[in-house]
Amino acid sequence: MYKYIEEDEGAIMQEVLYNIEIKKDESKYLGKIYSEIDGVREFKNEHIDRLLNDMTVDMQLTLDEFSNNSTSFE
Repeated sequence: MYKYIEEDEGAIMQEVLYNIEIKKDESKYLGKIYSEIDGVREFKNEHIDRLLNDMTVDMQLTLDEFSNNSTSFE
């Protein structure tokens, strides 16, 4: 997952927010989210759609919390 940052004169820079890894063993899916904000978080589920939903919700909540904390320091 990337965050695009617009700099002066229209230049755009990318910043990596998350690296995501998903594997499947015999009976379930294992997902890992790597980030500088939270470190490594692991998720397990038998259904890929539920795993992806759990991971997406977690990332969104983390970004919302991080954004709210960042704006309180401005």
